[in-house]
Amino acid sequence: MADKCCGPKEELITSEDNKDCCHNNPEKVATKEGDSCCSSQNSFQGIAITTTNSSCCSQSKNKNINDNTTSDCCSQEPKKDLEIKSCCSNKEDNISLETSSCCSNEVKDITNLNATPVKGEKVEYRIHGMDCPSCALTIEKGLTNLIDIQEAKVNYNTAKLQIIGSNALSLDSIESEVQKLGYTAEPLIQNKDLRTYDVIGMDCSSCAKSIENHLNSIATVNTVTVNFSTGKMKVEHENSVDDIVSEVSKLGFNASLINNSNKSSDTPKNKEGYGLITFSGILIALGFIGSYNGVSPLMTTILFAIAIVISGYKPVKSAYYAIKSRSLDMNVLMSAAAIGAALIGEWFEGATVVWLFALGNALQNRSIEQTRKSIRNLMDLAPSEAWIKVGSELVKKPVEEVSVGQIVVIKPGDRIPLDGEVIQGETSVNQAPITGESIPVDKLIGDTVYAGTINESGSIEIKVTKLVEDTTIAKIIHLVEEAQEQKAPTQAFIDKFASIYTPIVFALALVVIVLPPLFGFGTWGEWVYKGLALLVVACPCALVISTPVAIVSAIGNAAKNGVLIKGGTFLEKAGAIDAIAFDKTGTLTEGKPKVSGVEAFTISENELISLALTLEDYSTHPIAKTIVKYAKDKGIQAKNGELFKNIVGKGVQATVNAKVHYAGNLKLFEDLEISLDDVRSKVEEMQSQGKTVVIIGTGQEIMGIISVSDTIRSTTVKALNGLKQVGVKQLVMLTGDNEGTAKMISSQTNVNRYFAELLPEDKVDAIKQLQSEGHKVAMVGDGINDAPALATANLGIAMGGAGTDTAMETADIVLMADNLEKLPHTIKLSRKALAIIKQNIWFSLIVKFIALVLIFPGWLTLWMAVLSDTGAAIIVILNALRLLRVKD
Repeated sequence: MADKCCGPKEELITSEDNKDCCHNNPEKVATKEGDSCCSSQNSFQGIAITTTNSSCCSQSKNKNINDNTTSDCCSQEPKKDLEIKSCCSNKEDNISLETSSCCSNEVKDITNLNATPVKGEKVEYRIHGMDCPSCALTIEKGLTNLIDIQEAKVNYNTAKLQIIGSNALSLDSIESEVQKLGYTAEPLIQNKDLRTYDVIGMDCSSCAKSIENHLNSIATVNTVTVNFSTGKMKVEHENSVDDIVSEVSKLGFNASLINNSNKSSDTPKNKEGYGLITFSGILIALGFIGSYNGVSPLMTTILFAIAIVISGYKPVKSAYYAIKSRSLDMNVLMSAAAIGAALIGEWFEGATVVWLFALGNALQNRSIEQTRKSIRNLMDLAPSEAWIKVGSELVKKPVEEVSVGQIVVIKPGDRIPLDGEVIQGETSVNQAPITGESIPVDKLIGDTVYAGTINESGSIEIKVTKLVEDTTIAKIIHLVEEAQEQKAPTQAFIDKFASIYTPIVFALALVVIVLPPLFGFGTWGEWVYKGLALLVVACPCALVISTPVAIVSAIGNAAKNGVLIKGGTFLEKAGAIDAIAFDKTGTLTEGKPKVSGVEAFTISENELISLALTLEDYSTHPIAKTIVKYAKDKGIQAKNGELFKNIVGKGVQATVNAKVHYAGNLKLFEDLEISLDDVRSKVEEMQSQGKTVVIIGTGQEIMGIISVSDTIRSTTVKALNGLKQVGVKQLVMLTGDNEGTAKMISSQTNVNRYFAELLPEDKVDAIKQLQSEGHKVAMVGDGINDAPALATANLGIAMGGAGTDTAMETADIVLMADNLEKLPHTIKLSRKALAIIKQNIWFSLIVKFIALVLIFPGWLTLWMAVLSDTGAAIIVILNALRLLRVKD
């Protein structure tokens, strides 16, 4: 028999055949077989009891017993289809299980016993078949009609559906509903076996490939992805974490598990210092000097052999596992060269190869870590603990334990631990970690603050609005890490080139070693040496590292300056942009109208504003709110008005001092048949300047006019001039306003051209026109209303990402601050990154080509080959690191 569900004040009473839940002091009513207990308030008053499996109901319920063997009493309007019945609260609507019990009074729909129940948790699906953003809206609306769904969100760009259900969410019903709408839903079940690790010691993408191949050869590992750029490894495995760490260490790398708070539980340090490398170098130097000072060849050989063992142990061990997993990485090539050199008696060459290789790796690792620090530094911005207000006391808690709605106290000078809303106090906050703005922002009650920002002056209390994993800084870190994991087109091409180049040169080295001496062209020792040098040259380390380090550095620099670049692809696109189109309202302008002029005709200016305040105070129109705010800011009081009336599309009216007054547009006063000869020309002139004009008057006269206009952002002109300086040829404004307004704004902002009177779809046509003229076009908007144009442009740039999650999700590049001042820096950084990538690629190829040419005349020694490879790699890394220091 199935147990029933009990509330906190109930205890379990057991009988022979049945278990039921009762309150602490019930008067029990028992049947012959299977007891059931009811509270005293229900006893003996309309309680329905059947002969076998029974339950008791309150007197307020209508009984509905329609089964001779198993029955129950239910709410007044039950919908039941059960073989074994149970009574639920009167909030239940539909039960369609073969065996069921009612636990919560909020259960609304249980449709399938085999469905996966999710109680108040998120479920994600991949949606197939959407071809435009309106499809996403259709699915959302369709699903929110299901009674057991609290919230449904569909992201068109990622094709993901996120469901938050109530107490009994059926996956089958969701998939069925989506299918009815014409799409298919694929559940994205979170895999608990998928873990993320930090890996230390990788110095090029071939190392990452070796780790992947090795772990894929283990039966208990299902999938593995290693990203060299970020030093992250994602593994789906059934064995223990220690086993994975051990397997990675066999290849010569250090791995550690990253916990849920985005911080490594035990961040691995590359503890391999320079001690052994220095000692090995001393042995080589002693052997080299001894060979010219009468020291026996045996002694110098022993010194070189010890040096080979010390510096070569790690690469040889890694090479063994790389070969075992069918990888051909740099460890294999260097080990083969060193061992080969020793076998042909070139002990000094072999020792020098492994020593230079070890030194080069140590320097590369140290340099690469600097690029990865940009993200780790972001993680450390938000404090790990917060002072929570509990009554009159302050309690320090880890941020992971703080829930939404709790009150956090932040003292002057402290970093803000979580996103929240100021509920007490005033201060100024340094938001540079989020938005890149250098000037602190004043925060008053009701304003939003972000985790990781610095409270500079007053003590404040905030109400937490987001959990630690949902804060803006957490999303930035996540987006930046995702961006760094994505390969840019250039990087993808080079990786593919290297995967073909290395085996070809390796095979060519074997041919050089074997064929010439077989046909009598020189000695074996001579050609083996040349073949070994060719093996070293076959390692394309400098080439494959040339792009990812530059991209990681540039994305890290941008994030530090309040700009999110979603990946290397968009970084490259930004560097190629030569035309930028701007939405006018809210982008070039503030998007908030202000009173720009007051002109009184028959009364004083203050009297006119007072009348306007009286008339507009009850209106919800944005223009009316602007006038009301203006009047209140000036300290002007409203008059006594009555009989307020809204005149749709024209204005408002009210009776003031027993006389009807009006505030509205020209059309309103034309209908009143008032002479407008003197006023009309002024109004039309103002309208041609992009202003909205409100006329104040009575049925007999015009008392004055108030003009309202949107103002250009203080940073707009500076930002546009900065874009011209970095080489953007075309600056274009797109607006739905009339020609006069567009012309005035364009002259004030110095844009090259404008498109006026545009509908949203017309903006798309404007973007296409620019592209047809041969321009690479970026579109700058708010990420929501301008979605079609953002999608059509070569690059979509959203503003104000710190305040809108949508902008962070939809755009290719996000300016976290709500202004354009970081846009010139973004374009400059992108172009600098492209230039450095090209420099690195050409430098790597030229060095490799020179080394190949010098092999056959016998001019290239083994140690020179190693130096050309590791030295070139270090140079391209250092060149890429310059991107971390690019400033505005």
